[in-house]
Amino acid sequence: MKETVVLYAGMGVGHLVPMVALANLFLRHNLAVTIVTVDPPPTSGSSAKAISGFASANPSISFHLLPTIPIPAEISHNPFSRMFDILRGGNSNLLDFLVSISKTVSIRGVVLDMFCTAALDVTNKLGIPTHFFVPCGASILAALLQVTVLDKTLSTSFKDMGRTLIDIPGLPPVPATDLPSNVHDRSTESYKMRIVNWPRYLEADGILINTFEELESKAVKALRSGMWSSKMPPVYCIGPLITQGDNSEPKHECLTWLDSQTKGSVIFLCFGSMGAFLPEQIKQLAIGLENSRQRFLWVVKFLDDPNKLIETQSEPNLDSILPEGFLDRTKDRGMVVKSWAPQAQVLQHEAVGGFVSHCGWNSTLEAITYGVPMICWPLYAEQGLNKVILVEEFKIAVVMDGYHEGMVRAEEVETKVRWLMESEGGKTLKERMTAMKKKAAEALGKGGSSSQAFVHFVRDLEEPRREN
Repeated sequence: MKETVVLYAGMGVGHLVPMVALANLFLRHNLAVTIVTVDPPPTSGSSAKAISGFASANPSISFHLLPTIPIPAEISHNPFSRMFDILRGGNSNLLDFLVSISKTVSIRGVVLDMFCTAALDVTNKLGIPTHFFVPCGASILAALLQVTVLDKTLSTSFKDMGRTLIDIPGLPPVPATDLPSNVHDRSTESYKMRIVNWPRYLEADGILINTFEELESKAVKALRSGMWSSKMPPVYCIGPLITQGDNSEPKHECLTWLDSQTKGSVIFLCFGSMGAFLPEQIKQLAIGLENSRQRFLWVVKFLDDPNKLIETQSEPNLDSILPEGFLDRTKDRGMVVKSWAPQAQVLQHEAVGGFVSHCGWNSTLEAITYGVPMICWPLYAEQGLNKVILVEEFKIAVVMDGYHEGMVRAEEVETKVRWLMESEGGKTLKERMTAMKKKAAEALGKGGSSSQAFVHFVRDLEEPRREN
């Protein structure tokens, strides 16, 4: 009977992207792959169109969309808690699907997105080897597990501890408010849901992490030490897994502009799909860029209403949100793009010499893969913690001061951009990032740590399930 691996991406397009990268890794090892996802409720928009796009771009991967789960009237209004409830409610559909395909194929294993802890109840019932996939780094996983330990002794929320340093095994000391934003307030439903679900990672047969040993050796060592569980599952570092730029699409105008710039001369500013700013911050950033006298490519996303979802924000009118005359004064050395640019392709371009980023993990891995030094401007989620390890542990980035106070001033933007692009310190940072780029390539190369880890993982899928 034909063998397949099932990847359960949970709910939402954002969780599909890293799963597709993982699926392609399975394909390179001659394993068939099926990606399963849950269609969000109607209020969130269907995933069908996005899945169709992924399927056409990845014809060797099978995709299956589980039906929308009705939301009970009493369900939480917190988006994260709602997601957990929907995924838990979808277990019956997942069970039916796995039972159905097992009649024609042999399911070699199931890999769960890190938010799909409830699905363990399904795979345990069927006796299928089950691993979690953590698309962020080992440091994040260590921090999450440590928060579950600290929760037992702390009497106050992290948001009330300010910049008090928190000790996490395998990491530099972390200011409390740089911990993932979703754990700042222990009184929230979202926090309590996480505290219940995170320890379930330890029930799996193994954990795949989108990182490489040479990058996060201390955090990986801490995870494997057993300090969070005497039965810690095997940890496989299989990254960096990133999405490559789509060269089949028409060339974006910003890439054409970069073609006319000298090597390493452009600072690229991009803050992810959710990274939008209020008008005053946009103006401060613009003034700082202009005064820095550096060449720049800036992706602007405008937050016209803080209470609206980022997807429903207005398309920015650059003339109205940028300082008067800014575009005209900087037209010979800068380019401003509305809302989106092909980030991976931009970072690969030889004209780019620096990256101002929100420090999302995918963006971080892209910067490392392409050897572009970073200026960290964390905004939400785990980005503050990523900033700590990038600056303090890896020393391949500097921080844009003022981010945690809600406003980065123009003077800080000017200073940090100039420092990275012109100073000896910036040159040293670039050299360190170039060295890390080489290590990342070696990890993925033949006999490299990540390549070997995935080979071991595939081999371990054939072993009997571990006892918890």
